[in-house]
Amino acid sequence: METLKRILLVEDDPKDIELTLTALGEYNFANEIMVVRDGVEALDYLYRRGEFALRLEGNPVVILLDLKMPRLDGVQVLRQLKSDEHMRFVPVVILTSSRESSDLEECYRLGINAYVVKPIRFAEFVEAVKAIGLFWALINEPPPGCVMSQ
Repeated sequence: METLKRILLVEDDPKDIELTLTALGEYNFANEIMVVRDGVEALDYLYRRGEFALRLEGNPVVILLDLKMPRLDGVQVLRQLKSDEHMRFVPVVILTSSRESSDLEECYRLGINAYVVKPIRFAEFVEAVKAIGLFWALINEPPPGCVMSQ
């Protein structure tokens, strides 16, 4: 029985979405990469609400979360996830352009697994995303509820 591995990308910048999908797609790290464009959509997806009410059960093997987004920012999403006993063990990697020490400290305090500052150069960005995908989707053993049997 095959297991489905999903990555949730929470990003509002179309260029960063395209670059991230290109990097992750090169090695087919996951069966599905779901893209949502703000924190409200991320929570709707994770809690299977609204347009995502009928999606397959199970959590992503990793959430790639931007911090600076409209409607609900990444820190607010992270705070909600890490306070929920059903979501707190889903790995979260912050993928952001923010170098603010207050963001870094708050995210680690809330329980993130990694904090990656988006490099300016394309090649560096692609290599960083590939490394994230390799570890979280292929090497790391996900917590229960993060993969589904097909």
